[in-house]
Amino acid sequence: MATVGLVGLGLLGAAVAARLRAKGHEVVGYDVLPEKIQGLVALGGRGASSAAAVARGAEAVCILLPSLASVEEAILGANGVAAGARAGLTIIQMSTISPALTRRLAQEVGGRGLSFLDCPVSGTSGMVARGDGLIFVGGEHTVYERWRLVLETILPRVVYVGAAGQAMALKLVANLLVALNTAAAAEALLMAERAGLDLALVLAALTGSAASSRMLEVRGPMIVRREFPPQMKLELFMKDLALITETGEQVGAPLPLTRVAQQLYGAAQAAGHAGDDLAAVVRALERLTEPQ
Repeated sequence: MATVGLVGLGLLGAAVAARLRAKGHEVVGYDVLPEKIQGLVALGGRGASSAAAVARGAEAVCILLPSLASVEEAILGANGVAAGARAGLTIIQMSTISPALTRRLAQEVGGRGLSFLDCPVSGTSGMVARGDGLIFVGGEHTVYERWRLVLETILPRVVYVGAAGQAMALKLVANLLVALNTAAAAEALLMAERAGLDLALVLAALTGSAASSRMLEVRGPMIVRREFPPQMKLELFMKDLALITETGEQVGAPLPLTRVAQQLYGAAQAAGHAGDDLAAVVRALERLTEPQ
């Protein structure tokens, strides 16, 4: 069993920690919020005082943080993973960042004699906790093979994509579909509701039909209940949408539907749903028919 470090113990980090501990791996972790570290200790893991301290006690360190700046600081900062790393350590970067930053981090880490894997997760924190979803992997294939069994402990489905940065590009493609499918589910269920249909019947019928999608299955019940416990906080997903549109421009891909969805999610955030799950986009759709 490996000793795996975690930097970032939020919704996704906590789910990853629970998966690793359930299979007997030693886990050492750090988060800026002490209560998150206490949650890891309750699972039988060990807390650390910094990202560098995590690196000193682990063979591989997973990065699970909300922003590009926090990821870069956690890896390359004065008190970051690279500063505390022993020879041979592997950094497994699981946050959603840009492909360009991913490539730069891989180069910087490699220049310090460390290994790097680009490993974004496709799936909500709740899905990960259940062992659902998958991990995209970019980086040197030999490094991937070394850590493949640990990655499969986190999620059984692991897809090797290619070089560092390519897995992140695929993650953004996946999140593009998450954005559109969630907004489409909200639009469809709101129409069904206003047509006077039984929404329990509607959900059962649609999820068994050609109209189904994973987001209808996962977020449809939230939309129907108008309850949005965060599987992915809307304010964090806005960062992903910005990365998607930026990457689309860079590669010359037209994204007209994504830009409409981005406006809807932005309106939901402005209406006070920043900390809610992105299923709260239904609130923005409701407001479109309110008297101005």
